[in-house]
Amino acid sequence: MTVPKEDTNTMRALQGLENDSSSVRLQAALAVGTAPEPAFIGKLIERCAIESEFSVREMLTWALTRHAASVTLPVLLDEVRSERAQARSQALHTLSKIGDRRAWPAITPALVSDADDEVARSAWRAAVVLVPEGAEHELAVVLATQLGRGERATQLSLSRALIALGEAMLPTVGAATTDPDPRVRTHAIATERLWRDPDAGFEFAIEEAKRIVVLGRAGQKER
Repeated sequence: MTVPKEDTNTMRALQGLENDSSSVRLQAALAVGTAPEPAFIGKLIERCAIESEFSVREMLTWALTRHAASVTLPVLLDEVRSERAQARSQALHTLSKIGDRRAWPAITPALVSDADDEVARSAWRAAVVLVPEGAEHELAVVLATQLGRGERATQLSLSRALIALGEAMLPTVGAATTDPDPRVRTHAIATERLWRDPDAGFEFAIEEAKRIVVLGRAGQKER
C-alpha cells in the first residue's frame, strides 16, 4: 500500500518537531506553519509545553497562529489551565499573538497573579491585547495588584502592560503611588514617569522613583 505524499510530509514534519536538533525542530515548525493542517495542532501544543529553545517556541507559536482560530482557540484555552507552567505561559503568549477576543474570559485574576513570573507576564501581555473596549480600567485595577512584584524584567513587563491601557490606568496607578508598601509605591511612581516620558527608560524611572520614595512626596514636589 502506497502512503500518499501528503501523509508522508505530515509524518516527516511531526517527527521533525521531536528531533534532538533544535535547528531541525525549528525547520519543522516553519514547515508546519507554511502548510498548516489541523492534524498538526495537537503536536504543536504538546511541543510548546516542553520546548527548551526560545527561537523554536516562537516558531511553534507562529505555526499555531497560521491555523484557523476556531480550531486552535479551544485547545489553547485548555492549556492555560495546565499544571505545567510553560504550557500556560506559551498558550497565553499564543493567544496574545492570535488576538481573538473570544479568549478574554480565560484571562483570570489567578493567571494575572500566577506564582510563576513567566506565566504572569504572558497573562499581562495577553490581557492588554484581548481586553474588550471599555474594560481597560477594570483590567488596570487587576494588573495593579501586581505592582512591586519581582525583579526589573518582571516589573518592566507590568509597567508596559499598564501603559498599553492608556489613560484608563492613570487613576489606579496614581492611587498606588501612596501605597504603604515602598516596593509598590516605587513601581507605581516609575510607571507614571515612564508614561509621561517613554524615552527616559525604565532604569532611570525606577531610580528616580526610589529617590522620591526615600525623600517622601515633599521631595518630589521640591524637584
